[in-house]
Order: sequence, then structure tokens, then C-alpha cells
Amino acid sequence: MTAISSNDTLLTSREVSIKAAEDIYRTQQRRARMRRRLLPVAGILALIGAWAAVVYILKVPTFVAPSPQLVAATLVSKFSILMANLWPTAVEALSGFLLGNLSAIIIATVFVHKKSMEQAFFPVVVLVNSIPVVAKAPILVLLLGNGMEPKIAIAALVCFFPTLVNMVRGLESVNPQSLELMKVLSASKTEIFFKLRLLNSVPYLFSALKIAASTAVIGAIVGEWIGSTTGIGALIIQSTYNFDSAMLYATVIVGSAFSVTFFLTITLIERLVIRWQPIAPT
Repeated sequence: MTAISSNDTLLTSREVSIKAAEDIYRTQQRRARMRRRLLPVAGILALIGAWAAVVYILKVPTFVAPSPQLVAATLVSKFSILMANLWPTAVEALSGFLLGNLSAIIIATVFVHKKSMEQAFFPVVVLVNSIPVVAKAPILVLLLGNGMEPKIAIAALVCFFPTLVNMVRGLESVNPQSLELMKVLSASKTEIFFKLRLLNSVPYLFSALKIAASTAVIGAIVGEWIGSTTGIGALIIQSTYNFDSAMLYATVIVGSAFSVTFFLTITLIERLVIRWQPIAPT
């Protein structure tokens, strides 16, 4: 009875130690999650505080740089105008995002299976990508008119190259042993593509999509600078010419908020889709 009691005491002691270690681990994880959420908020508040202090201490004129309070008031009073101009920019950015990434995925698939096509046309893609967006935009306006089409094309072009490069790398960097095993098992090219290459490329694809989520919005706004009467880009130009700095800052904030929301949406989809490897904390 004494031996059994001693073992029970030992087990109880180990369980208590394990539970204490688990509690410490959960507490550390909870603090780390809280820190990741609070630090960005603290950084934004510090930036706004520094902005307000500089404007107040240096007595910067309103037409040069408005105070955060004035920008916040403009965001509230001109909310309907800002949302009406955000809508066309959002449509252009989302359409360009889909068009550019879908084209990049298809061409990357062709490049991986036809090396001669990659050797012939990849330098052309690099050449087109090296042309600045502000130089490509007028050409697209001349070709496609002054509607939404050139803005969508610009957004698609800025999304295209990062996705193409990442997809080619993802489709090619498969495990050689897995590839050899599938060939030994007489797997067809279609089976190798869908069951090995495509799955391997998904993390690379999401890395590119997160870049494209931000650049698509930038592409749409740059396209609106060339020639448009509506949209975030057009509103930025109008506010600049009218020396309406509060409206200018409010428009930039709305455009940035949409870009961040787009990026976070892609990150959330990545977390839901990719479950076979850890995702870096954001």
C-alpha cells in the first residue's frame, strides 16, 4: 500500500508539473498574440500623435498639411463622396487582380511544360515589366480608350510579373524523388501537374497574391491619374489642384485602407487553404 501511494503521489506530482508547464506556455502564447495585435495599433497612434504635434508646434498652414482632427472630420463629412469614388477604383483593382493573376498562372503552366516557350518569351515579359507604369499607362489609354479598360489593364500588368515568377518557381521546385515516383507509377502529365506541381506551387502563389493585392490598387490609382473623372486617383488629382489638403489626406487614407483590407483578405484565405505547412504569424 505504501508503494502504491508513493507511485500515486509521483504521478500526481508529474501531472501538476505538466499542467503548470502548459499554463506557462499558454500564457506566453496569449501574451505574444496580444503583443502582435497591440504593437501595430501603438505604432499607428504614435504616428498620428507625431503628425499632430508637428502640425501644432510648427504651425503648418492647413493647405500644406492638415491636422489629424481636420482629416478625421473630412472623412466623416465627405464619406459619401469618398465611397462613391472608391467603388470604381475597387472594381478596377479587383478586375485587374483576377485578370493579371489568372494570365500569369496559365503562362507559368505553359512555361514549365514548354521550355522553348519560356526561353523565347520570358525575356519579353521581363522587358515589358521593366517599362515604368507611368509610361505604359498613356499607351494603354490610346489603345483601350478612356474608360475602365486601361485602368484594369494597368492593374493586371503590375500583378502579372510577381505571380508569373513565383508560379514558375513553385511548379518547378518539386521534390525530385516524388516526381520520379510518380513517373515510375506511370502517372500522366495531368496527374503530375494537379497532384504534385500545383499543390507544391500554392504557397508560392499566395506569396505573389499578397504582393498583387497591394500593387493592383496602386495600378488602378495610377491609371486614374492618366485620365479619369471618378475614382480614388481622380479625387487625389482634384484635391491637389484645389489645395484641399484635408480631402487629399482623407482620400489617401481610404485608398490605403482598401489596400490593407484586400491584403488581409488574401492572408485569411491563405490560412484557410494552406493547412499542410505553418504560416508565418502576422
